[in-house]
Amino acid sequence: MSEPAYPLNAPTGLTLSQYAAWIGEAMRRVPELWNAWVIAELSDVRVNGGHCYMELVEKNAAGQTVAKMRATIWASTFYPLRKKFLAATGREVATGMKVLLRGSASHHPLYGLSFNIVDIDPSFTLGDIERLRREILQRLTREGIIDNNKKQHLPLAPQRVAVISAPGAAGYGDFMNHLLGNSEKYVFYTHLFQAVMQGDRTSSSVRAALEMVEQTIDLWDCVVIIRGGGATTDLNGFDDYELAKAVALCSLPVIVGIGHERDRTVLDEIAHTRMKTPTAVAGFLVDSLREAETRAASLTDFIARYSTDRIKGETQRLANLEATVPALASARIAAASSLLDRELTRIPVLVSSRLERASSRLDRISDLLRQVSSNRTVRAADRLIQLENLFSMAAVNVLNRASERVRSLESLVNVLSPSNTLSRGYSITRVGGKAVTDVGQLPPGTRFTTTLLNGTVEAEVKQ
Repeated sequence: MSEPAYPLNAPTGLTLSQYAAWIGEAMRRVPELWNAWVIAELSDVRVNGGHCYMELVEKNAAGQTVAKMRATIWASTFYPLRKKFLAATGREVATGMKVLLRGSASHHPLYGLSFNIVDIDPSFTLGDIERLRREILQRLTREGIIDNNKKQHLPLAPQRVAVISAPGAAGYGDFMNHLLGNSEKYVFYTHLFQAVMQGDRTSSSVRAALEMVEQTIDLWDCVVIIRGGGATTDLNGFDDYELAKAVALCSLPVIVGIGHERDRTVLDEIAHTRMKTPTAVAGFLVDSLREAETRAASLTDFIARYSTDRIKGETQRLANLEATVPALASARIAAASSLLDRELTRIPVLVSSRLERASSRLDRISDLLRQVSSNRTVRAADRLIQLENLFSMAAVNVLNRASERVRSLESLVNVLSPSNTLSRGYSITRVGGKAVTDVGQLPPGTRFTTTLLNGTVEAEVKQ
């Protein structure tokens, strides 16, 4: 490639195409950017014209994208790589996979930076898929729900089947043909709950179908999740925590047959029953009814034989009893008559003994009553004497306290009497018989009377 017309430091500046050419040239001069192994997650994978286009992304622990780059596998490389990857993993190169890629960076003046892939390491992807499965199973174990669906009761003859599958899929058709066309003509009642069975929408679609089944749970004996396609289809959607949790917590036993002969998905590990293919699931259900029928026939034969033997035995037993009844009746009557005679002879003795004991008991009770009555009379008399003494003492105390109060009141009255007050030098002035307490009541010319200890004085106010 010829060098650009202007160096990077040209004062007149570079055209955009020239600048892009310098970037491409700089990238080609860095050996680390060629045939490098890169770990990334695939996004927006699509095949067009034989070429495979995608985006490579890297996410941090919080799930945030920290790097993104376009990538391409050209048609000449894509076909052998696809065949190798599918043979090793049983899966197509698809969105969501974490892969180890070998390729080189390139920069196109028009399309920008991209990564041209020339190889994929399938063992890395297998390891990542297995790691994801283990993490999901460990999380379900920690939450204590990994065996929940296995503990659900599957009826001996499951005939009412809720089917989760893609309508029109070959696997669903094989399942229905084998189930409804069984040679024994067993009757099954099925309903299809449609779901997407491959790609990014697998988990959410199957979970939505499970929720619809839960809303009509009384109508079904079990849930069947099936898909066909063998090793040529993408099973990423079945290695999903939310879907695994929904299956584990399903109120009905879940039977899975996802059409994959070799690998086991997380769903296979936590479902009630795992079969390899949809046809195998149908065969399992038909076999269940066949076993139930065989068991019912066996039990019917057993009941018939047991009933016949039991009837014969009971008939013989009745015949034996019939022969022994007269002798047993005579013996029982004789024994009862003898017992009755013995009891009749004991009755007079028992009555006399009972009467004597009752009479003796009455005598003891009579003596006890007299003794108790005498003791109570004496105690009552003593109590009366005590109460009489208490009343006398209480009366004396009340009279003494009353006399003392009278004497106190008498002293108080003597102290507060007018004569006692007058003896201390005080006098009482009255006008018209009313005591005067204010000098303003004695204007000049008023006649008044003053009472002293030993007499009364009449006077007139002059001034």
